Amino acid sequence: MTKIIVIFLLALALIQIIKPLGWPGLKKRSDAWKLALGGLMVIVFSIGLIALYQ
Repeated sequence: MTKIIVIFLLALALIQIIKPLGWPGLKKRSDAWKLALGGLMVIVFSIGLIALYQ
C-alpha cells in the first residue's frame, strides 16, 4: 500500500514541477515540497497503522 502511495505522490510532484496543478496551496512550481511533506506524513501514518494491527 505504501508503494502505491509513494508512486502516486511522486507522479503528482513531477507534474507539479512541470506544470503547476493550480490547486489551493499549489499555485507555484516550488510548492512541490508540500506534496512531498504530505506524502511523508501519509506514509508514516499508514506504517503506524500497519504496525498497530500486527
